[in-house]
Amino acid sequence: MGRSQMAEAKARIKINKLLEEAGWRFFDTEAGPANIILEGKVKLTKHQLNALGDDFESTKNGFIDFLLLDEQGFPLIILEAKSEERSPLDGKEQARAYAYSQNVRFIILSNGNLHYFWDLESGNPEIITEFPSPESIKFRSKFKPDSKALEREPVGEDYIVSSQMPGYKKDPRWIDPEKRKLLIDEQGLRVLRKYQLDAIHALQRSAGKGNSRFLFEMATGTGKTLVAAAIIKLFLRTGNANRVLFLVDRLELENQAYKNFVALLKNDYQTVIYKENKQDWRKAEIVVSTVQSLEFDNKYLRLFSPTDFDFIISDEAHRSINGNS
Repeated sequence: MGRSQMAEAKARIKINKLLEEAGWRFFDTEAGPANIILEGKVKLTKHQLNALGDDFESTKNGFIDFLLLDEQGFPLIILEAKSEERSPLDGKEQARAYAYSQNVRFIILSNGNLHYFWDLESGNPEIITEFPSPESIKFRSKFKPDSKALEREPVGEDYIVSSQMPGYKKDPRWIDPEKRKLLIDEQGLRVLRKYQLDAIHALQRSAGKGNSRFLFEMATGTGKTLVAAAIIKLFLRTGNANRVLFLVDRLELENQAYKNFVALLKNDYQTVIYKENKQDWRKAEIVVSTVQSLEFDNKYLRLFSPTDFDFIISDEAHRSINGNS
């Protein structure tokens, strides 16, 4: 390998390229002012950029921090870069402390080959294959999870009915107990049963305690999709998700889930099947896909970033993508 090829293998070169490909700028250009600066809020020069990272281990603690800025020039993301020989997670706690000191919510950890995106308000670092763009981070910034809002949201037997038929409470057939069943049957309204409500309320209590992963064990025919629809509405309605990914393990279940979510939630949210809407799936709040569509050759890593989905539901918990359900 020649000297130039060896230089290109350096973590710094790879990270610089990933940043530029995602739309970040080291220097002022026609596209806009520089939005990458050094730790300490020092604007970069070409000389400094060329000098940084030729040997990351020669720097303090073996890492360099970049600050990625928003449109107003305020810190938006901390990027902690390490040498290729180091794990990006080695600097996790230093990055967290620095993020808090800068009032920054987002962190990228990278060694040039392996990268993690970390939303400090939503869980642990997640593996990514490309850096988030300024636009995707702007979208993510609007997402403000509030576990207490999940816990406070009133969920009664008519939680889905109110989406299927807005204004149902004023319908004389609903008001009249003797005619209510006729209305339910005619309109295909889905009333949540007590055990389904118990499951949803259990999730709400768990979320209120700060938990972000939930497991439901429900037998076939007990209305798992109906419960899932109620949970999706719960997360979207309370602002704890902007977009939801619903995973199934068979094609027939994909179509079935899509039809159910459309029937149950179409008045409030749009549902699409990913493979049928590859160009405009981001317009929908609910995206349905089979696991197989995404897991082949780790396709999902190239299709989605952590900024695309705030909540993922796996219809079969024993099936998962790289172990992440």
